[in-house]
Amino acid sequence: MEKEVLLKLTEVGREIYRQIERGEFPKIKVPNRSTSNVIFDEKSNQLILGPEVIEKSAGNIKQIRPLAQLLWVASFAKKLVEEKKSSTLRDLFYHSLNYEIRFKKQIESNETVTDLEALLMEPREVFNIFPKERASIFGKLIIEFTTPETHKGIRTDLSSNPDGMMIGLSVAHAEFISCKADKVFVIEKNAVFRRFIEERVYDKFNAILIDTAGQAPRLARLLIRRLNTELGLPVYILTDADPWGMHIAMVIIKGSANAAHLRDLTTPSAKWMGLWATDIRRFNLPSFPLTKLDEERIKVLEEDPRYKEFEWQAELQEFKKIKRRAELESFSAHGLSAIVDKYLPKKMKMISEME
Repeated sequence: MEKEVLLKLTEVGREIYRQIERGEFPKIKVPNRSTSNVIFDEKSNQLILGPEVIEKSAGNIKQIRPLAQLLWVASFAKKLVEEKKSSTLRDLFYHSLNYEIRFKKQIESNETVTDLEALLMEPREVFNIFPKERASIFGKLIIEFTTPETHKGIRTDLSSNPDGMMIGLSVAHAEFISCKADKVFVIEKNAVFRRFIEERVYDKFNAILIDTAGQAPRLARLLIRRLNTELGLPVYILTDADPWGMHIAMVIIKGSANAAHLRDLTTPSAKWMGLWATDIRRFNLPSFPLTKLDEERIKVLEEDPRYKEFEWQAELQEFKKIKRRAELESFSAHGLSAIVDKYLPKKMKMISEME
């Protein structure tokens, strides 16, 4: 992968040189990442980019700066790979100040990194550029680090840290050595992740636990997919009962518009286990009224092709009907271990009967 990425980055520079030698204004065509060019692909069952491209040309005075920024980010990425170093998105923004690249804010440099991903059809992680991670994993899984060089070959047991191990670049790309679990629970909330560790869900349900801390970061989504495809572990997702929680599950299952230019981040066979809108009445959970923003979000999801299946549409209609939302922590109203003792067994049985 490292050689392949270096070849792609080198080719970007060589093509610019060839254009200059021919007496042309240098230019690069980048896939258009706007929502108008994002389509749902039935075959891959995820969002992908359409055929539209945007040209960044030195022959257009308005495009000189974004073209120079893209070439500088490509040069920076090549240097990172060659020197086997890594950088955060924040590091990259500050480093650019030394070269007068003049990104107005970090969001502009982040977008340029994403343009480079779309241009090469490779995730930024292969350039050793990544954001601050926040997701964690806990379970009976032993991994062996393959990166960085200083830790290559070192093995660790992911059940050794009671707080869970952060899912960074090294954990997400580690080799799986041995696994005693037979499923994965992906959890939106850290409080519930900790509850599951304290209640020994990893033993009672023989499960690996992953805390996404909200919308799952890309390295967490990559690791979830690897656990599913390489180890054959079924994945069950637990989120709050609101449109935002539904979408956290959907992004893991069918991808996001922001990452439509990338592959291998989705887990199409993963199941949204709950909380469903129907769970609020089924389990008599404390709930709150939907906000205006929640209601507007539900309307957007109703029209989203990823939500066309009956089960998803039925839950959206239930939200509209009851106009209530609930959090995973609401089970604590029935006892601190209620979500483990009552909810998980019943929902696992329900999902099994639906398959």
